[in-house]
Order: sequence, then structure tokens, then C-alpha cells
Amino acid sequence: MDYNNKANDYFNHERPEMMAFLPKECKTLLDVGCGEGTFAVQIKNKLGLEAWGIELMEEPGREAQKRLDKVFMGPCEDYLEDLPDNYFDVIYCNDVLEHLVDPYTALSILKEKLSEKGVVISSIPNIRYHSAFKKIILQKNWEYEEHGIFDKTHMRFFTKKSIVKMYTDLGYTIVSHVGINRTRSLKPYLYNIPFFFTAMDMFYLQYATVARK
Repeated sequence: MDYNNKANDYFNHERPEMMAFLPKECKTLLDVGCGEGTFAVQIKNKLGLEAWGIELMEEPGREAQKRLDKVFMGPCEDYLEDLPDNYFDVIYCNDVLEHLVDPYTALSILKEKLSEKGVVISSIPNIRYHSAFKKIILQKNWEYEEHGIFDKTHMRFFTKKSIVKMYTDLGYTIVSHVGINRTRSLKPYLYNIPFFFTAMDMFYLQYATVARK
């Protein structure tokens, strides 16, 4: 997978919409796919907690090491087993799981790393988003792109329903599961007409999920 051609801001998103899901009482945090540590350091500075990260790419990983308490650099699968058990109050996976060959095994291992009341919080692109729907159903096309839902580095694709199934099949309990980054386009209303407005999930670019073990 080639991440070297990503836009300059790819590794330093602040993700305020994901901050909203952070539990109030959190002392230890792991950010899988932490980039430069921009997201995790916000939480660290705000709550004074211990923040770890895992980052695939070396250059943003070096930046994250300056900001966070501990950062591993390389494929996250290489480090998950080595993380301390029953340790993290929150494990963030912001737009990460779709990049993994086997996100199911990764989530299974991460479950053991959560503290008693710990949660995994993820954002995952929605393949039923209206623009993806148009591309696949109306244009009969599937073409990978440099970014977005059809990002060429995506290994897996999910829907609102399949995300829930992935977590529950692994023994997680869903605390929250909501659409985020809702489109302002009116097209989803038109696309919903033949479905009698039962496909409202296509309004959301991603789904944010909070799950506990």
C-alpha cells in the first residue's frame, strides 16, 4: 500500500467530530493510525492523560513521538499483541480498520487491551454513501482513487449494518453507532424514492462506533 503520495494534511487531522465520543473519565488512550499525533495530543493536553499511538509511516510517526507518551512505528498488526492487557480506557481507530487486511483479528486483539470499562471508538467509511451508490449502481463503475471511500489503500469496505455485525460477532457490545459527516446534497433524497426512504444511511460519509468488551 502506498501512502507516500497522500495530501499533506492526511496525517494531521484534528477530527473534532470524533472527540465528541470520548468518555469523560479517561486516563489511558491508544490512537491506532495516529499520524503526527494531532488528534491524540488534543486529548492528552485537555485531560492530562497518558496517550500512546501506532503509526504506519515513519515521518509522521516521528512527529507523533514528540507529542505522545509512546509511539510504535510500522504496521499496527506488528505491535497489537505486545500492548499491555486490560490497560487502555479508550482505543481510537479513526479511518483505520478499512486499511487492514484483517480488521477482525485486530479488533479481537484490541478487546483484550481494554480496561474493565474501556471502549474502542472507530470511524469507518460507508460504502453506501450517496456518491458511492451513484458510482456503483447508476454508473456501473468501481474505480479506485487517491482519497475518499474508493481510496486505493482501502482493503475492506463496510456498511452501517456490517460494522455492527463485525463488532457483535467479536463479542463487543455496541454503545453507540451513528452516522457522521452528513452530506448537504439533496441527491440522497432522490435516490431514496424507489426505496421508500429506507436507505437513509446513504447520507453519511462515515459511521462512528463506540463498543465495549
